[in-house]
Amino acid sequence: MNHFASLMSFLRDRKAFLSEVEKEIGLDRKIVSFLVCSASFLALYGLVVGASSHWLQAISSAIKLPGLYLITLLVCLPSLYIFEVVTGSTRNFRQYLVLLLAATSVISVMLLAFVPVVLFFLLSVNDYNFFKLLNVAIFTLTGVIGVQFFYQSMKSLHSQDAEKSRNLKVVQAWLFLYGFVGSQLGWSLRPFFGTPGKDFALFRPLESNFYVHIWKTLTHALGLN
Repeated sequence: MNHFASLMSFLRDRKAFLSEVEKEIGLDRKIVSFLVCSASFLALYGLVVGASSHWLQAISSAIKLPGLYLITLLVCLPSLYIFEVVTGSTRNFRQYLVLLLAATSVISVMLLAFVPVVLFFLLSVNDYNFFKLLNVAIFTLTGVIGVQFFYQSMKSLHSQDAEKSRNLKVVQAWLFLYGFVGSQLGWSLRPFFGTPGKDFALFRPLESNFYVHIWKTLTHALGLN
């Protein structure tokens, strides 16, 4: 409950949160709270989407979905930190970690809010492609919201920097890297939904890429192929 209270405090007063990050107040506590809350909410969402296929898939997705977001963070965070240092930032690694975990927490809270919607369509619509595209849309929407929060946070912290314009361009470029790594990692960790008529598989063979697969799924759903 203390972790959840910390998350709610952050969501309700982000200006105070950013001020504390800038002053390095309670960074370790924030890291733990965001990790616990985001992992829990993402696991719950993964459990629901995996339940569309098999109980083993539900458990697998509940583990893999938090792993997807946290591994993406770990892969991309060092490059952000190095880019920021090169452009003159004096902030430490933990400050960037807190901001990225905060963005992940925003995504996880939004996904939690969509759980009833996903459950409704899971129980009322027997269409695998529709269910998959629905969840891709939800992941995209929540991801954009989380990325936008992170960018606005970085923009606020950079507001006093002498090289604000150049630093923000670095952040913008890094966000494209973050999105690309996350989407491709999600493809590598699949399945999250399972496939009707197929046995449970923890992972699938690497083939094609995320964007080609979504295009094929979309054209199939629209009857274009």
